[in-house]
Parts: sequence; structure tokens; C-alpha cells
Amino acid sequence: MIDLPVVLAFVPAVAAVIVSPGPDSIYTVTQSLSDGRAAGVAAAVGTATGVLVHAGAAVLGLSALLRTTAEAYLVVKYVGAAYLVYLGVRLLRDDETFDLDGSAGAGDRSLVESYRRAVTINVTNPQVAVFVLAFFPQFVPAGADASLQLSVLGAVYAGLSLLYLAGVALFADRARHLLLESAVGRRAVRYASGSVLVGFGLRLALDEGRAP
Repeated sequence: MIDLPVVLAFVPAVAAVIVSPGPDSIYTVTQSLSDGRAAGVAAAVGTATGVLVHAGAAVLGLSALLRTTAEAYLVVKYVGAAYLVYLGVRLLRDDETFDLDGSAGAGDRSLVESYRRAVTINVTNPQVAVFVLAFFPQFVPAGADASLQLSVLGAVYAGLSLLYLAGVALFADRARHLLLESAVGRRAVRYASGSVLVGFGLRLALDEGRAP
């Protein structure tokens, strides 16, 4: 099993990455504001699932393909960028996204959609894959079972991501009625959320580096 000192060193290092604003946190806030905390928490679970996918890919060696093969990296990068832009444009064009009367309480379909989209956002971000592949091995001691160590670190990363984003979702839900009680507030939140998602998509598409 993984050593406790390794986990204690890993947690603060990866926490600094988790709390950095990014597409995952913005999408979680958006879902919580538009459909309530359940949708926000569903998005948080989706992001954590995506992290586990990246960790599993690192264990299987698939992440190395993104790091060493330019074509594979570019394909995933542009797919992820296009998806972020698509979600952002949808927000900008949909006047009813943050309508409290029309979205009071997300149904099962909305929760599944929030989860699925969050998974897609995270999995199609090659920077997360490269981060896992480049960062995690630093916490694998020489002679240790690398697959086991990477799996445990991935689980810790996913758990911390879930805790943080669930907290973000609950906070956004508490501010929901305050921000969306007026048409001006709803429009401002919609434009801000949509623009930020589009901005993240464009930044990802134009980013020439391989490191997060």
C-alpha cells in the first residue's frame, strides 16, 4: 500500500491544482446556478469520474500516447476545445438557462446530463492527462508497485476534486436566488458563464504547450 508520507506530500500539491479556476469548476457553478445543487453535485461527480479515467489511462500507459504523439494530443485537444465552445455558445443563446421558474429542481434527465457533460469536459482535456502522467510519478517511490501507487493517487485526486467541487456547487446554490432573481442578473450570469467556457475552449485550442 502507499506510504502515508507520500499521501501527505501529494495532497497539498494536487489541491493547489484542484482549486485553480478551470472548465470543471466553471461548469459545476453553471449547473448549480441553472438547475440547483443536485445538478452541481452531479457535475462534480462527473469531474471526479473523469479524473479516475485519466488515472486509469496513466496506469495502462494510454496517457503516454498523448504526451509523445502529437497527432493524438491535437485530436483530443481540439475535440475538448470544440466541446467547451459548444457549451458556452449554448449558454449565450439560451435565454431560459437560468430561469428560476423553469429550472427549479433538476430532474433525473438533467442530473444525468450534468454528469455526462462534466465527464466529457474532463476526459477530453488532454492537459489533465499530461498532468497526471507528468506529476503523479514524482510520488511513486523507487521499487514500488507503480500501477498500485498511481491508482491510489488517482483515487485521492478524484476524491479531493469531488469534495472541492461539491462545496463549490453548494455555495453556488446558496447564491442562486440572489444572483438570478432579476432578469439583469440572469443575463449577466449567462453571459459571464458562456463567455468563460468559450474562453477556456479557445485557450485550449490555441495552447501550444503539452503541460497544464
